[in-house]
Amino acid sequence: MIDAMWLPVVAGVSVALTLLAQLAWRLARGTRDLGNDAERATFRTLSLASRAAVDLRGGLDTGEVQRAARSLKALLGSDAIAIADRRGIVSMDGRLDLGPAAWQLASSVIETGQRQLLSTKTDAVGAPIIANGQVVGVIVAFAAKVRPPLVRATTEVAKWCGAQIELGGLEASRAALAEAELRALRAQISPHFVYNALGAIASYISTDPERARDLLLDFADFIRYTFRRQGEFTTLAEELKSVHSYVELERARFEERLSVTLRIAPETLATVIPFLSLQPLVENAIRHGLEPREHGGTIVIAARDDGTHTEITVDDDGVGMEPAELRALLTVGEPTDHVGLRNVDSRVRGIYGDDHALVVETNPGAGTMVRMRIPKSQPFNETERPMNG
Repeated sequence: MIDAMWLPVVAGVSVALTLLAQLAWRLARGTRDLGNDAERATFRTLSLASRAAVDLRGGLDTGEVQRAARSLKALLGSDAIAIADRRGIVSMDGRLDLGPAAWQLASSVIETGQRQLLSTKTDAVGAPIIANGQVVGVIVAFAAKVRPPLVRATTEVAKWCGAQIELGGLEASRAALAEAELRALRAQISPHFVYNALGAIASYISTDPERARDLLLDFADFIRYTFRRQGEFTTLAEELKSVHSYVELERARFEERLSVTLRIAPETLATVIPFLSLQPLVENAIRHGLEPREHGGTIVIAARDDGTHTEITVDDDGVGMEPAELRALLTVGEPTDHVGLRNVDSRVRGIYGDDHALVVETNPGAGTMVRMRIPKSQPFNETERPMNG
């Protein structure tokens, strides 16, 4: 039976944004509280660089590059600035009539891969933007007289732009990998599970229509959540709702052989966790821990506040496994039918680092406990509420 300790999982949990509000308030007041002239100059430089970084992360072929050019012109203090890729000028801020001269200089930089100077009515310096070892673009800065400080600054800014473009590429690769891993998890909703769930629902239609209706709703909720399109992250509260639907469907098949207990500290419900990271651990416990046992068993799902982290555990009293088998199932490339466990381990390590790998404690006949530690502070990982219906 589902233990009475199942907590009501709230649909939405508010996260305090006090620190961000305080920061926004300080920025809104301007720079008058930032100290002397040097401190204000430092703040202005960091602010311009921060704005340009956001606009450059998508590469040089996006509409945001025009905003980046505006920030970089102010950063360099030049009369005009142009950004070019291998096809031509992609953005220009300042005197638009300097476009032909900008492309002439940019073409030479792209061809040689070296910084170049141009002396016309208005002098210019062009520096290559290098990302992943390739010249992907050029920054051209114009001034009435190009002096050594502008040459050095333009060169350094071009290097910095290349680094931002590389970071943007890494972020895109990470997002693509995360999406691929989610597709793999979704593909693991085995036809066997779907067949068993629908078979269990059908078996109640004539004997207990109300139960059949509830199970059908659980099945719809589980499928809807699993295939939602919003975001790479969710909250523990939302994931527990999906786990509840999944467990109800499995209980229709196991009946009294499956017992689930929740020990969830209320303050952990708002914890941001990777989407579909808890349910595969529960599924693994049922399929590989309890199903092989004639009398089934019990799963305990717990979450506690561990200071800087939320510690989530899934503990079963099932058949357990040999340590060598455990090592193999967590080794990429080794064949295993514990794909969900390996997938979750790979994802949490990719997001939070290897020191956040899953911890698995098991022995034959002694059950299995899987521990996942999630940082409580994740300012760059956002959740999106699933749409109703």
